[in-house]
Parts: sequence; structure tokens; C-alpha cells
Amino acid sequence: MGDNRGVNTSIDSSSLTSALKRHIDEAIRAAGGWLAFDRFMELALYTPGLGYYANGVPKFGAMPESGSDFVTAPELSPLFGWALAQQVAQALEESGTDQIWEFGAGTGALARQLLDALGSRVKRYTIVDLSGDLRARQKQALESFGEQVAWAEQLPDAIEGVIVGNEVLDAMPVKLVHRRGGERDGVWHERGVVLADGGGFAWEDRVTDLRPPIGIPGPQDYLTELQPQGEAFMRTIADRLKRGAAIFIDYGFPEAEFFHPQRHMGTLVCHRAHQVDFDPLADVGLKDITAHVNFTGMALAAQDAGLQVLGYTSQAHFLLNCGIAAEMQTREQKQRSQAAKLVMEHEMGELFKVLMLGAGAPWLPRGFSHGDRTHRL
Repeated sequence: MGDNRGVNTSIDSSSLTSALKRHIDEAIRAAGGWLAFDRFMELALYTPGLGYYANGVPKFGAMPESGSDFVTAPELSPLFGWALAQQVAQALEESGTDQIWEFGAGTGALARQLLDALGSRVKRYTIVDLSGDLRARQKQALESFGEQVAWAEQLPDAIEGVIVGNEVLDAMPVKLVHRRGGERDGVWHERGVVLADGGGFAWEDRVTDLRPPIGIPGPQDYLTELQPQGEAFMRTIADRLKRGAAIFIDYGFPEAEFFHPQRHMGTLVCHRAHQVDFDPLADVGLKDITAHVNFTGMALAAQDAGLQVLGYTSQAHFLLNCGIAAEMQTREQKQRSQAAKLVMEHEMGELFKVLMLGAGAPWLPRGFSHGDRTHRL
């Protein structure tokens, strides 16, 4: 965990963020002085060589001492990949396929865990990742698997196999909408970014026809996120997946919880050095920008485009259904303690959810045999 081999840790952070800021400055001017937040977020995260996910600054690791900003489940415990492999194996068997496609593979830790568990059951493991820096790390981490692993920058017209995405949807750019005033008389605005006097960035709201999918009661101002890019991604998955299944694991809520009246400040946050802050306009390129996932929106987009919703539940229920508790008993105490964080309610067990989709006739995946929450979507 926290292994940053292959990453340029000597990058001058001040010059990086200055270069990215100049790039975003130009984009704002080209857009007439106002840039919608989803476009700002896209530039901050994915500008080649400069954006957070496209530069060489360390990101993944268990502790801030490693220079990392956050930890994901595969870095926390290899039992995450082992348990997920039990579900992937069933999906491969049910669909009669032998390929895995992973989106946003990070350090390659999850790919390694899945391949270790599934072995020759997987003919080809293809990683789709926009970050050249992360692809280089993945190739180093997965070198021992040889030609069993491949990389792609875009999807083929047809996919047969199992798609996996762990903490992918939360990194997709979101639109920010802000209601000034209450439910009855309030006016909705889209929040964008402008150049501030004396340098830097500032917020500016503009009246918009954009609305959340459900009404939000109450007299309060209300800020929230809309996720058209994530929903478009789900429609693309539905269009390309001809046979097989797709599994997405992320932090988020069903629609009724996502747009709860008390969640009036939205879910957008930044991560840096294992600390959370709420200012995405500062230190661009040096910290993650992320929003919780509206799983109802994702499921409906996929379903409307032709996929079956096979299950939706908490990460804890999913991993326990896949046998992680029994497997933990075969491991040393340290490994058991780390794996416990994956299922404990106050750690990752409840905040993270699992959504599984299928192409073709529905079937019952083992990860949702108990505690399925599809009815809450």
C-alpha cells in the first residue's frame, strides 16, 4: 500500500498548479468569461500532464506519509478483490464470457487481486484509463501477467464480459445547481467559475432551466449536483455491453437520500493528504475533486438504455454475501483488521454501495442474495 514506484514525486507543485491555472484561465476567457463547473472540474482533473489524474503527483495510499491523498478499498485490503472475484466468476459463468474490462484502475491493485483469484478463467483483462501516468504504474504492477492484460483508451463497439468500476463514477464531472430561496418562490441557478480580481477563481451563478429530478421541499437555499456525464457514461455502457454484466462500487445514495432537504450544501468535496476540504477552486491539480453518486440516476440511465438492474446494496452486504467473513478467518490478524474496515458501518461498509447491471435475461447474483436494496432506487 502507498507504493509510489514509477511516479515522479519530485514534481514542483507550485509550477504545476500555476501551469494548470493558466490553462483554465484561457478556457474561461474562450468561454466568454464564465465556465460551467463540470467543464472546470474536467480540466482540473484530466488536462493532459497537468490535471490531478493526469500528472505524476502521488494519489493512492494508506497514510499521508506516503505522499498520498486517499485510500481505496483494493489498497486497504486484498480481500476486497478476492470477494469481488467471487461475483465476477459467477457473472462470467452466467454469461459464458471470459473477459474483464476495468475502468479507472488506479494503481492496478484491483486488477492484480482479480487476476490472482480468477487465474486462467480470464482470457483478457482490459483496462480503460485516461491517465497516461496511471497506465504506466499499472503496466509495472501487472507486468507478471503478460499478454493477459491489455490497455485501451476507448471502448470497442461491442463488449462481451464483465465490466468493473471501483470509485469511477464519483470522479466524473458534475454540474452544480443552486436554488436561491425556498421550494415555492426559489430560482434555480447553474454555478460556474470566473476569473477573480487579482488572480484566482471565483464562483458566479447564472439563472438556468436545469433542475434536480425531484422536488426539494423547504424554505432554504439549496446547492446540489447533477450528473449528466455519469448518466451518459451509463448509457454508453448499455450500448456497448452485448453479453455479460457491469459492477460499479462507489460512495453515494439513492435519489431520495441524495436530494434530501437537509443535504442543502450538496456532496462536492476535495481530498488532499487524507484531509477533506470544500474549495475546488484552490490548488488546482494538487487535490481530488469528487461528488457522491446518485445511484438512482445511474441505474435509470442504464435501464432506459437496455440493461437489467441485477442488484443494489451496501458494500458490506455485498462483500459478506461474497464470502469475505469466512475468508478473513484464514488470514493473519493484521489482514483481518484491515479487511474489517471494508464492511464496518462507520468505515466503508455503509457509505459505499454496489450497483450491478446485466445484458440479457436477469439472474440472481450472489452479492445481492441478502440485503438487496433495489427497491430503494
